[in-house]
Amino acid sequence: MSEPNGVMMQFFHWYTPPDGNLWNELAENAQTLSKAGITSLWLPPAYKGTAGGYDVGYGVYDMFDLGEFDQKGSVRTKYGTKDEYIKAIKAAKDAGIRVYADVVLNHKLGADGEEETEATPFHPDDRNHPIGDCQKVKVWTHFTFPGRKGKYSDMEWHWWHFDAVDYNAYNGDQNAVYLFKDKSFDDNVDLEKGVFDYLMGCDLDMEHPEVREELKRWGEWYIDTTEVEGFRFDAVKHVKAGFFPEWLNHVRQHANRRLFAVGEYWSYEIEALHHFITVTGGDVTLFDAPLHYNFSVASKAANDYDMRQIFDNSLVQQQPTLAVTLVDNHDSQPLQALESVVEGWFKPLAYALILLRKDGYPCIFYPDYYGAHYKDTGNDGGEYEIWLDSHQWIIDKFLFARQNYAYGDQYDYFDHANTIGWTRLGDQEHPGGMAVVLSNGAEGTKWMEVGQPNRTYIDITEHIDQPVVINDEGWGEFRCQGGSVSVWVPQSSS
Repeated sequence: MSEPNGVMMQFFHWYTPPDGNLWNELAENAQTLSKAGITSLWLPPAYKGTAGGYDVGYGVYDMFDLGEFDQKGSVRTKYGTKDEYIKAIKAAKDAGIRVYADVVLNHKLGADGEEETEATPFHPDDRNHPIGDCQKVKVWTHFTFPGRKGKYSDMEWHWWHFDAVDYNAYNGDQNAVYLFKDKSFDDNVDLEKGVFDYLMGCDLDMEHPEVREELKRWGEWYIDTTEVEGFRFDAVKHVKAGFFPEWLNHVRQHANRRLFAVGEYWSYEIEALHHFITVTGGDVTLFDAPLHYNFSVASKAANDYDMRQIFDNSLVQQQPTLAVTLVDNHDSQPLQALESVVEGWFKPLAYALILLRKDGYPCIFYPDYYGAHYKDTGNDGGEYEIWLDSHQWIIDKFLFARQNYAYGDQYDYFDHANTIGWTRLGDQEHPGGMAVVLSNGAEGTKWMEVGQPNRTYIDITEHIDQPVVINDEGWGEFRCQGGSVSVWVPQSSS
């Protein structure tokens, strides 16, 4: 489903400055990113969130407002205006980069009015057990979008378009998930918390025909308006899995072209990812959250981690054609809800493992490429200042190697707890291949085959100065420094 040797970039993070400049930044940098080897960009949710110009995009308010209407305190979104968004997409496409839009179909927030109905409170951590009787509730579920005044869609949203909420004005102190009368939590969702249909805000009722039709109409409008070439689905483990291929195929038919799709099923349980893939018929790729978890654990354990196990229980190991591999994202970065840090020293090793191998569709995280600096409150209530280093120099080296040498058969040398390596033998169009060796401990060497007798190889990371001369049988002794990675390519082609 992804292009050969393609590389995705997540072109934002949670703490992207709320200055409305991201779309303009993309337009200015599209050509440079394309030349570096980026072939697709995952952009943040482009529609108005409940926090207006400060909303990251996941607090969905109005999906038809792409920074066009004065709603929630601003016209623009956190990232810019609708016109700037459209221009940025065009600039990316002109540079040969495909654009994937972030789509949140799970919930809405920031309703314009309250409504009365009946609902049963459930324990927030166990949705199989009610903690009270069905009762009258007053809930924020009426969405009228007064700033848009019915343009593009005249549908107003009411409580019956949702399954549940987590706030009742009649009992504001109770911590509960309120399931509306005659509604049920969806099946084919993650089983965490009993049934993880409800995540936040006003949870969309995917069984309601008006909801399904409105989301499909929105999909048609969005494709026509933006001409994006794929989607990243947010929080798929909270939505009835079968709806995603139904919605995607509807939009594909309308667009009359194949549209890429990747889902965020953030679970470290590989069987949960397999189940989603089965239910959706393999139509939606998934981010390899278990691989990210391995990277996080390995980075903290240092040389106590057995690098032969780095791909164990990962999606790229078990279903490589459906795995989008990543090192970090906006949810796992420091101070975020799913914080699971991959330590900075390990980032080059992790990026080598996703960018220089044949399996998976790798995704680069914006702060890992450009760096980032921000402040926020941690889970413990303390104030923290975070500096994330840029790894652009080494990532660009990997992208160059991926574009020019990462072809042909792959031979793995995962035979040491700390030092591992692999080679790519190249093909007719890309002869010469390459060798990669990395260590999470002391400096190491690997005796590996590249199939290029008597050729000289150099380390394009510049960590090792001395070249390697391949023997008559096509084998060589390749080195790397401790806690580092080296990428060896033919000298005459570098």
